Amino acid sequence: METTTVNNEATEIRCQEKSRGGLSYEVILAEPAPNVAVPKRPVTPGKNVSVEEIEQKLKAAEERRISLEARKMAEISIKLAKVEEATRKKDEITNEFITQTKEQLETKMETHVEKREAIISDMKEKLKIHAQEIEKTRETLEQQKANEQKAIEEKLKTAQALRDENIKKMLNRLKEHNTIKIAEIKTQNNQLENQKLEEKARIIENKLYTAEQNREKELLKKIEKAQKLERRAEVVRQNKAQTQDMEGQQSPIASSG
Repeated sequence: METTTVNNEATEIRCQEKSRGGLSYEVILAEPAPNVAVPKRPVTPGKNVSVEEIEQKLKAAEERRISLEARKMAEISIKLAKVEEATRKKDEITNEFITQTKEQLETKMETHVEKREAIISDMKEKLKIHAQEIEKTRETLEQQKANEQKAIEEKLKTAQALRDENIKKMLNRLKEHNTIKIAEIKTQNNQLENQKLEEKARIIENKLYTAEQNREKELLKKIEKAQKLERRAEVVRQNKAQTQDMEGQQSPIASSG
């Protein structure tokens, strides 16, 4: 930082560099001193100087001093005008930079919000499609279960009818035998048929139970997956709400700025 001081009788000019490309001037003007003694020039021997000539010389000296001061003030005014112009340009550049930065930030925020809303919309659509698929799968499984149950009932009815028919035929063939033999044979046949039917029913029941367990596991997996997607969507909605709250709180600050 450099300071320059110029003294000319009652006028003092101080120049100080505040920053690069900027100057600060301080002009101090003093009131004219009425009692200042004017230095007297030595009188040349043998030559008379009149009072009028002395006054003219003093007046000319005063005019020169005033002219010099006016010239210096004009130079100072020009320098001050340059300083003001430089300050104005600097303020314009700063304001333009602030405006451009604000516009860029607003553009980025708008782009971010649009992308985030597109992602949320896409996730909602996927969740909707997935829920529809789960519902469709559930309905299909229920229909398959009903069809299988109906088929089993039909098979049991057919087996019962066949068993009754076989027993009837066997009884007709064994009518010629004695009562004891017929009773023993009938008892053995009934036990054998009952064992076969019980075994078949047990096998069918085991198959149905296994199929039901597998369907329930598959349905639980799909339901759990749908719940995870729903929780993820809920987290995204909460983040969106928090972001909107923060943007709402920042808007008054940006307006005041």
